[in-house]
Amino acid sequence: MSLRLTDISYTYAADTDYAEAALRGVSLDVAPGELVLVLGATGSGKSTLLRIAAGLMEPRSGSATIDDDPLDRASARGAVGLVFQDAESQLFADTLIDDVAFGPKNLGMDAVSAQAAASEALEAVGLAPAVFGTRSPFSLSGGEARRAAIAGVLAMRPRYLLADEPTAGLDAGGRRLLKSLILHTRERAGVVVVSHTAEEFLGEADRVLVLSAGTTHWYGQASDVVADPDVLVGAGLVAPDVLEVQRLARQAGLSIDGFVLDPDRAGRRLAEAGGWL
Repeated sequence: MSLRLTDISYTYAADTDYAEAALRGVSLDVAPGELVLVLGATGSGKSTLLRIAAGLMEPRSGSATIDDDPLDRASARGAVGLVFQDAESQLFADTLIDDVAFGPKNLGMDAVSAQAAASEALEAVGLAPAVFGTRSPFSLSGGEARRAAIAGVLAMRPRYLLADEPTAGLDAGGRRLLKSLILHTRERAGVVVVSHTAEEFLGEADRVLVLSAGTTHWYGQASDVVADPDVLVGAGLVAPDVLEVQRLARQAGLSIDGFVLDPDRAGRRLAEAGGWL
């Protein structure tokens, strides 16, 4: 079972004088329990790829499948959940509980079951239904709105979760909460996270796809990106300084198991490995 895109190409305004190629021959696959991190600079095609993976857009060429069936709006319905970066655009109902329950109802759940699914999802994202359920979605803070949008997706219990810049614009506490929530979701679903920075999810990812100008700059195991941060630099991204420091430490002969993205923890491990810092 997997969500698989193979040699995907997509052109906006195709067959017109304004045609613009957004993706050219890009492949990606994710299975339940896996996390794939998609990195790339602005305009590299990340969001376009995510919308194709959600069945919202049809590729111009290549193939898209979900659990070996063709991927389209019908097959993705309920099986693939997409969280947009601008979470507020996904909120519309008079109350938060009705907003989150809309998806389950649309999938055929009765009102009682949909409300139960919505309550469970709100609890999962830290928005207690007893406190937030009757509030207007438009009264929420930015971080609360992001969590509410994710709750609306989780309530449908998708097999695959796609998240576009899920922690963008949040403070440190909000980023930690969203990251924890996404990692918890990974226990029962395949997860694809799109970002333009590597720090947040690189340490948790199974594989990394790096896009550059709509093409695959690099695709492979996350551990290989850690071993060679220049992969990111070549795509116009900034490699986390802490990875470069650890790479230099290994080149200097220090024995370091695994890798750490938190600078303080990395410093302690480097010191323990040989007093290098």
